[in-house]
Parts: sequence; C-alpha cells; structure tokens
Amino acid sequence: MVLVHGWNSYPGVWSKLVARLEEKSIPAWNFDHSTLRGASVTDIAISLQIYIREMRKKTGWDKNIDLVCHSMGTFAARYFVEVVDGKNRGEKVRQVIGIGPPNNGSALAELFNSPINGPEILESLAGQFVSRSFNPSGDTIVQECRPGSRILKRLRKAGMRPDILYRVIIATNKKGNPALFPPLQGKTWEMSADGTWKTTYDGDGIITRAEANLPGAGMDIVPVDAASLELRPYDYCHIRLPRNAEVIDRIVEYLIDPETQPQGFCE
Repeated sequence: MVLVHGWNSYPGVWSKLVARLEEKSIPAWNFDHSTLRGASVTDIAISLQIYIREMRKKTGWDKNIDLVCHSMGTFAARYFVEVVDGKNRGEKVRQVIGIGPPNNGSALAELFNSPINGPEILESLAGQFVSRSFNPSGDTIVQECRPGSRILKRLRKAGMRPDILYRVIIATNKKGNPALFPPLQGKTWEMSADGTWKTTYDGDGIITRAEANLPGAGMDIVPVDAASLELRPYDYCHIRLPRNAEVIDRIVEYLIDPETQPQGFCE
C-alpha cells in the first residue's frame, strides 16, 4: 500500500493511519514529494512511478498495490495510473482511495487567482491553509488544479482504468457547524456551472462533494453520524481528514477487503 500526501503537506500527516496499519500488519510505503517544490502534477506522478518501482525492487513485493491519497495527492496518483501508465498498465494497482480529492479541480485554486476575490480569501486562509507570503501565480500545482486547466482536461480524456477500484472519501458539514473550518465559518467555496461563486456546507472547508465527484467511483461521506460534528468538528475539515479516526477506519476496511461496499457511488 502506498500513501500519497497532498499539496503543501508531508508524509507525517499519515502517522495515525500508519500506526493502525502496523497493528493490522499491513505494509505501507510512504511517498514523500514535499521536497519537489515547484514541481508539476506530471513531475510528481513520474516520481511516484519511480518510487514504486524502487520499493518493489527493494522489498520484493510483486503483487497489486493500493494507493491511498489525500487531496491533490489523488490528482497526482490518478495522473500516474491513468495517463503516465494508462496505455501500458505496467503497474499493478488494485485500488485508488482518494480522501477529499479535487477530481474536478478546485474552486479555491481558481479563486486564489481572482484579482477581485483572491486577496481577501488568501488573507482569510493565511496561516491555516496557506502561508502569509503565498503567491498563487507562481505555484504550478495551484494553476494545474484550476477547473479549466489543460492537465485536468488531459486526465479526463484518459479516463478511469477499468482494472482499478476507485474510492472517494469526503466530509460534509451536515450540521452547518462553523467550527469545522473557522476561517470560512464552516463553509466551502464552490464554482457553479455558470461561473458564479457560492459557499456551501456540502464540503470540508476546501473541497466540496461536487469537486470530489468521480462518476462510477465508490463514495463515502463522513461523518456518518452528524452528531460527531458537535464533538469533534475540526477533525472533519480537509486538513485533518488523513488523521480522522472515521476516515482511517474506512480505509483499513477497504485495504483488508476491497469488496467492502461503499455508502454509495458517485454519479
């Protein structure tokens, strides 16, 4: 099993999941792309391919692997299996499990570039999701995560691989609790089909359910019990999802038994 962290993150985000995997004797490889500053999604996807080859050689593992990814890490992992390895299918992948994945791009990535809304949104997220000196125009990943980017169009054109099980795990603010993600009062920005903007509780503060949607993929929405948002609201924000106990439980279920049925399926 290979762990792929998200944008502006690091391998330590998986510490709680790794501990559970060790308890279950499930081997895991923790891919680190945090040092690839300025890299593109393609660069990260190719680095992931090389890393997996090296780990297979090092460990002797020749069976199928599962890719467990957070946020943009899902974008890079999908680009690897669907575009870089899409024709040859040389890598044996059983599942791609995406946690809060921007499968349809990110409204925030688009908003960051808005001369009207960008400065205010960046200010609200400074120190929470981006640094105070963050410049979106110079960030390759942010540009590629915009809904209309060429690389996202390339991914859509390639299509999902029929030999892989796809899973999407997302969080929504069912109770409208502002403590889920205080910088945005518990809401998530979303771009409508007509290009207008709105905020919604149907997301995790960063990614909405619509942005995570991947037609045909299994979908799990957390929390299952909305009361959990009263007890631990911040655990369900985008940043915390890799450490969320409910998310970890679901991942482990899929790893032990890939035939585990999801709550439903993306449309």
